[in-house]
Amino acid sequence: MKNESFSSKISSAIFDPLKTWAEASPGNWNMLLGSGFVLLLVGLILLFGFLRKIGEADERTKQIESKSLVIMLFGIIFCDLIFPKEYMWQIFFLFKYGIAFIASGIYLAVQYKKDFS
Repeated sequence: MKNESFSSKISSAIFDPLKTWAEASPGNWNMLLGSGFVLLLVGLILLFGFLRKIGEADERTKQIESKSLVIMLFGIIFCDLIFPKEYMWQIFFLFKYGIAFIASGIYLAVQYKKDFS
């Protein structure tokens, strides 16, 4: 009997169909790669845009930035638990950091709207 962990069962159930779709043609692979880059760029623009809008570092903004970094860290850890490491790790690397940057950027946007508007 094979002893698989819960995260590997979830990972194989979700990402095996994605793997077969991506390997079906080079166009599918390029579409997945392009969407990863778009996700990463949107996350970076959102993150650095709101960091710039929040302004200079003081006691209040350092706390907001620290919480934003904690959210980014939790996003990276969560994606490391879910995404498979055996195949397509380059694509999932893009998605992992794209999701983490977007989550952090969304937190900064909410804090900016709450504190500065």
